[in-house]
Amino acid sequence: MSSDETNRARVVPLRPAATPAPDAAAKEPLWRHVVGGVLRRERLAQERTLKDVAEAARISVPYLSELERGRKEASSEVLAAAAHALGFGLVDLLALSHRELVRPVRSTTARLGRPARAALRGNVRLAA
Repeated sequence: MSSDETNRARVVPLRPAATPAPDAAAKEPLWRHVVGGVLRRERLAQERTLKDVAEAARISVPYLSELERGRKEASSEVLAAAAHALGFGLVDLLALSHRELVRPVRSTTARLGRPARAALRGNVRLAA
């Protein structure tokens, strides 16, 4: 060993090495991202501006922008106002968001066992 190698301090990590982040595709989407995406798609499909929809919903333009980008969790009242400003109801917004959430789930149902697949379809049986 050289003198440089013997004089170096040995580094001992205080924490174990960070585990790699799970695959982004395997993560479930957050509700606010799904709802925000639906609001943005509907607004753009109607060729309306953030300002126009925000004024109709009586919310601020920056807040609507943050909703659309999935950065804010909105109350049901705000979501209903945004949906109404776009010409549909809260139930419609929830249905559109549900469709977005079901797409990724369908691809994982093949890996689920029979009881879990039945629960997703609403066919749950209780044990006696």
